[in-house]
Amino acid sequence: MYRATTRNITVSVAPEFLEKESNREAGRFFWAYTIEITNEGQERVQLLRRHWQITDALGRTEEVHGPGVVGEQPEIPPGETFRYTSGCPLSTPSGIMVGSYDMVSETGSGFTVEIPAFSLDLPGQKALLH
Repeated sequence: MYRATTRNITVSVAPEFLEKESNREAGRFFWAYTIEITNEGQERVQLLRRHWQITDALGRTEEVHGPGVVGEQPEIPPGETFRYTSGCPLSTPSGIMVGSYDMVSETGSGFTVEIPAFSLDLPGQKALLH
């Protein structure tokens, strides 16, 4: 599991290769990743936007920006955790993802929370942070 904490918000990521969604011969490799966002602070926060940088094994990078996550802009009270699962296709058997969330506190203060870099590697391969 990968983990980073910014301003009392801890983001944990657990990637998983999905063999059934992948087609190695066709160069399609698919991962699911489960993210837990835990509010360890004293005030409610809301996740407004996401930003991802996805890099495959050949160094090709895709930027993804958008509102919320999985169709939601969740509010996370103090001591609570928001959990979701999403996915990422690659055309290479490994890659890396890193990103951030734009959030706002209940007092209206905006801030950015780091999503830790995490490696996408086929099972049985040595995990590499590219």
